[in-house]
Amino acid sequence: MSSRKQNRHSIRLSEYDYSQTGMYFVTICTQDKACLFGHVINGEMVLNEMGNIVQDEWLRIETIWSNVKCGAFVIMPNHFHGIVIITKTVGVIHELPPQMTVKQRCNMLLPKIIGRFKMQTSKQINLIRGISGQKLWQRNYYEHIVRDEGDYLRIYEYINNNPLRWELDSLHPRNLWGGS
Repeated sequence: MSSRKQNRHSIRLSEYDYSQTGMYFVTICTQDKACLFGHVINGEMVLNEMGNIVQDEWLRIETIWSNVKCGAFVIMPNHFHGIVIITKTVGVIHELPPQMTVKQRCNMLLPKIIGRFKMQTSKQINLIRGISGQKLWQRNYYEHIVRDEGDYLRIYEYINNNPLRWELDSLHPRNLWGGS
């Protein structure tokens, strides 16, 4: 194990159990921000075969976990935004230690959901691309705990309007690398 990997810090709240009932807004980016899932045309995202795999796997989450619902989501050319709703608490760590171990974090529901989603989409998309073992997604993901109705409505609007704002999006290739 390299020292670089050992020094990585979690971006999750250290005192929060991500198995609790609630809504979580997640953003997952492709490795190197590669545009793989389709194109935005006239403010609408048009999915290709790989984008359809991402959509199918996202919707499959509800069939795997009976206590989880998928809220609003959007698949963009090089990233994904979605709301995960945990409807029933299962396996919550009731007495949170001051510093959770990696194993305790990995056993939380939200990381399990995202980990499986990333693994399944990677396997299927790498088959289409004719490559094996390549990273499809960046190592981590962004997560935000939805705190109230106003927060939810802002996130919902952001998700729904994401394709309309693609040209201005910080993840648009032209904005990432100054391309034309």
